[in-house]
Amino acid sequence: MIRALLEASLQRALDDARVRILGVYPTGGGCIHNAARLATTAGDYFAKWNADCAADAFLREADGLRELGAADSGLVVPRVLDAAAAAQGAPGFILMEYLPPASGSSGHDEALGTGLAALHRRRASSYGFATHTYCGPTRQDNTGADSWTEFYAERRIVPLLRLIEADRGMASNERRLCERLIEKLPTLLPDGSPPALIHGDLWSGNVMGTARGPAIFDPACAYADREMEFGITTLFGGFSSAFWRAYEEADPLPTGWRERNPLYQLYHLLNHFLIFGGHYGHEALAIVRRYA
Repeated sequence: MIRALLEASLQRALDDARVRILGVYPTGGGCIHNAARLATTAGDYFAKWNADCAADAFLREADGLRELGAADSGLVVPRVLDAAAAAQGAPGFILMEYLPPASGSSGHDEALGTGLAALHRRRASSYGFATHTYCGPTRQDNTGADSWTEFYAERRIVPLLRLIEADRGMASNERRLCERLIEKLPTLLPDGSPPALIHGDLWSGNVMGTARGPAIFDPACAYADREMEFGITTLFGGFSSAFWRAYEEADPLPTGWRERNPLYQLYHLLNHFLIFGGHYGHEALAIVRRYA
């Protein structure tokens, strides 16, 4: 079924009914969706699909990729050809250009840092995004807010805590600690930074070297305090000193950002705990205790 769906999608996108898929070659790197390179009579393309995810997951991914591409940051963002929601037993999918990986490209890390700073210079009038998005399988409410601390608390941390309490349980003392932290957020995070476009899930697995330069994909976009970008970037590592130096040279981060950084790591730890369980819950609770 998926091969026929993707072939029909490709024919529509290219306005060529003669296009045929010659081979479907699975690619690694994902733990949620199916992903493959499509060898076709019109060249190579990339597709992801899933019948067991949020119906609009790939539509929202397409929204994020298009917004990243519109930022004209110098980073490579795969061009979306088509996306479809899951419906009536058919999987949802996204079809985009295929980016051949190229390892060891000179200046990759510096270009990534400079490009990310340029991405963050794309601004909006309020925090949020035009649509909801997904970080992994977790829906992100992007309803607009004028206050950053309100947005971060009410659109990110509080919804995750509710999901965790419902799905995994939460002790009463842990709930009180979390409530205390949420009350303190306005004193812990600056409120007034310009709403900047962030990728939202920028770990090393969502970055790749290509012949055209560093590419970014699998976004969880929002207009946010740009410091939020670095929650997951610092959490799992994989970004060199050259990357950080280039970013800071292009647009220095505010004083004290490293002290605030664990508060943004908290979002991703909570999300990982919701999805995977395990040690992520203990790590998240350690941050809550530190700041509450």
